[in-house]
Amino acid sequence: MLEMLLSSHGWYALFKIHWLIISAIIALLYIKYIIRSPLYSVTRAQQTYFFIAVGFFLLLKVTPIDIIGADYLFSVHTLQLSLLFFLVVPFLLLSLPKNFLRQSLWHHQTKFILKILAHPWISLITFNGLISIYYIPTVFNILHNNILLSGLAQVILFINAFFMWWVIINPIPEIKGLNYLMRALYIFLASTILMPTGFFYIVIQKAHFPMYLATEGEIIPALTLIYDQQLAGGLLKFIQIISYAMALLFIFYRWGQQEQAMEGKVDEKNIRYARGVVIHLDKEKK
Repeated sequence: MLEMLLSSHGWYALFKIHWLIISAIIALLYIKYIIRSPLYSVTRAQQTYFFIAVGFFLLLKVTPIDIIGADYLFSVHTLQLSLLFFLVVPFLLLSLPKNFLRQSLWHHQTKFILKILAHPWISLITFNGLISIYYIPTVFNILHNNILLSGLAQVILFINAFFMWWVIINPIPEIKGLNYLMRALYIFLASTILMPTGFFYIVIQKAHFPMYLATEGEIIPALTLIYDQQLAGGLLKFIQIISYAMALLFIFYRWGQQEQAMEGKVDEKNIRYARGVVIHLDKEKK
């Protein structure tokens, strides 16, 4: 397969060196200004999350996977974007220490913008709405006939994915966000909104992407355009479901930790007195 790709594409097209250089610079900056900085306390887990995110980014953007997804297989393109949005983005966000996020994003110059972009229901609609529009065949074909439009669309989706995961992870506790129960509902709604897109490609019996017609069967002979589309729909839903399932486990784990820490303590903030009767308010509904 590599010989076939090399006969049609140059080394630079197959191995995007510029992404390797950019990733190396970002990794060095993370090590120098975050891991080794006395200002931040970075755990082993956060360092692991960062290098997992960078490793997957390199795999998806520096290797021939990128050119295969762009020119040969729609399913590989969908796999690439799904892993970027549902794996790389949350791991990258989890890798950043709270103090770094406070200093970088939560100050007077960016607070207003962050409140808008990371608003739970705005981010839910924008990311899932944009990715649904992106996968409309007509829109997809227009974007992928222009490399600049395609790249811009993916950057916009990546940014919106960051703010959607911000709502789910809630990396700065003092910023008022959704409680644990509402975050679980948020994940359910996010998975529901994307469901029609995934099922559309699973059940469709018509080829919608002419840019893949010339290379049909060159990578996997048995994978026709229709089968490729169906595989793409399955991959989109599978990766999304796995990612959201892990997010739910993360949320319930944090919720359990919070409840365990509060066990046996008196929560003065949630106590009210009415005619001598002590009333304990539900802290999640304040």
